[in-house]
Amino acid sequence: MKEVVRTAVLGLGRLGYWHAENLAQKVKGAELVTVIDPMEGRAEQVARELGVKNWSQDINAAFHDDTIDAVVIVTPTSTHAELIKEAAKNGKQIFVEKPLTKELADADEVIQVLEEQKVNCQVGFMRRFDPAYSEAKKRIEAGDIGKPLYFKGLSRDGNVPHEEFIKYSGGIFLDIAIHDYDIARFLMNQDVTSVQSTGSILLESNRFMKKYNDVDQGLTYVTFDGGATGDVETMRVAPYAYDIRGEVVGTEGSIQIGSMRNTDVNILTSKGSTHDLIQDFPSRFQDAYLLEMIAFIESVRKGETPLCTAVDGKAALEIATAATQSFLSGEKVEVKSLNQGSLI
Repeated sequence: MKEVVRTAVLGLGRLGYWHAENLAQKVKGAELVTVIDPMEGRAEQVARELGVKNWSQDINAAFHDDTIDAVVIVTPTSTHAELIKEAAKNGKQIFVEKPLTKELADADEVIQVLEEQKVNCQVGFMRRFDPAYSEAKKRIEAGDIGKPLYFKGLSRDGNVPHEEFIKYSGGIFLDIAIHDYDIARFLMNQDVTSVQSTGSILLESNRFMKKYNDVDQGLTYVTFDGGATGDVETMRVAPYAYDIRGEVVGTEGSIQIGSMRNTDVNILTSKGSTHDLIQDFPSRFQDAYLLEMIAFIESVRKGETPLCTAVDGKAALEIATAATQSFLSGEKVEVKSLNQGSLI
């Protein structure tokens, strides 16, 4: 077993910085060797803040450094495929933020290279590591609610992205709903066989989304290969909180997952009762981001397959792609089942 995993982080936006900070300060068995970002001054700044000795603007620098065991790729989605293949060909273990790739054809090629090079790749679906979702998985596997029959996913965010982000995001089903598609497979232990999606623009200020075939509200009805069904609600215009919840209904009960509460404190006054709400995804999933990175480093140290593989990443991408096609066509779309991958 490898005692220390020497790691590089590629891409130092907000999420890349969090991963770098966790690796530098909070993940046992990890050593952050270098940080990389093409923006002038960014990598040097982060290296200085986190006490990392090495930094670079060359996004490929880590691939040819024999002292680096693993790379964490947090670059734009359009770059994922080529960076994963280059990392694999140089023997690096890989963590990549979701989605695995932007196009399904690229996902097939990526998986082929990973298999040929015998390299593992963990995809950043952090909800699998969130304590609430993780506990729900254990309870479902233990049979607490009997056989799962229905999945309900809800992702509401009031922080509307700027137009430049929307332009390259791939749309609401790929950018946001894909998290629910992945956690649905994970909790239900079933693959999605078909989807039917609708969507609309609810706020006048978001009309610009129309030219990118995008919306600020979407709904996906899903069917599973085990006979279960479900729905995924996705919204960019929640005015009250960052609201992520889920539910699995079974033959003997239901498991409800998640809460809008930031703290479990009620304030009672003569005007009524109130409690504070979670306002952004860093607050809601701070623990999950750390736990997924701990799990990645442990999988590299022990030479084990990660919990969320590239095959799982492709499966979620397939569902998101089908959901987008359904939204654009107005018709139900069949999802080609992979019939493989880690659903547990």
